[in-house]
Amino acid sequence: QVQLVESGGGLVQAGGSLRLSCAASGRTFFIYAMGWFRQAPGREREFVNRISCRGSTTYYADSVKDRFTILRDDAKNTVYLQMNSLTPKDTAVYYCAAVFNTGPGVAGRDLDEGSEYDYWGQGTQVTVSS
Repeated sequence: QVQLVESGGGLVQAGGSLRLSCAASGRTFFIYAMGWFRQAPGREREFVNRISCRGSTTYYADSVKDRFTILRDDAKNTVYLQMNSLTPKDTAVYYCAAVFNTGPGVAGRDLDEGSEYDYWGQGTQVTVSS
């Protein structure tokens, strides 16, 4: 089992920055990758970015590339989402999620899809005002 707790959400003006944190606990050694997703009112959940936990390969959605950065601190079992140049379109509940290493097959998962993740945090609200 893995537990994920997000923090750092809030209200920010357009053009501002915010950093979200996702603290993992439990069987963290078996986490294969971690990702951030977001869901705005009336919209489907959307992939934001992800990072592998063997090495530091990262992947980003086009909508956040060059503005958002995912970082990992293994000593703290924490993943961060640094968000810069925020716009009202970034307003959403942000979720972190983890993929559990279940064996060789995990490498074949499409980790841009939320359905492939095994554990989720409770979410944190980010509101960007114009």
